[in-house]
Amino acid sequence: MSAQTDGPYGPLIPMPELTPDALRAAVARIAPSRIPALTQHLFEATTNAQQTQSLAPLRAFVHSWAIFVAIERHPERAARLRELERIVDEGEQDPTAAIAEIRALREAAEAEAGL
Repeated sequence: MSAQTDGPYGPLIPMPELTPDALRAAVARIAPSRIPALTQHLFEATTNAQQTQSLAPLRAFVHSWAIFVAIERHPERAARLRELERIVDEGEQDPTAAIAEIRALREAAEAEAGL
């Protein structure tokens, strides 16, 4: 895991290496309830990679879970994302600003993860 600090309200954990094992360990620490989903996604990605003889499904797995970890390791960022998703899902207000902010959060997470 790479070391990174943001002051007293920094990330819960360092950003892990972009490997299935490192991502699983990170998810186990910051969102243990998501381990079954990660395990299922990894199983499906591995099966698809074997069937298609392509690494694309495994790359998609790493990309997806790296973004998840990059967001969830910052509790305030994760809470904001959930609030924005709620705004979009409820459909009671114009979602344009919320969608733009979700996009910005995900882009920041991608950059943080080195994707």
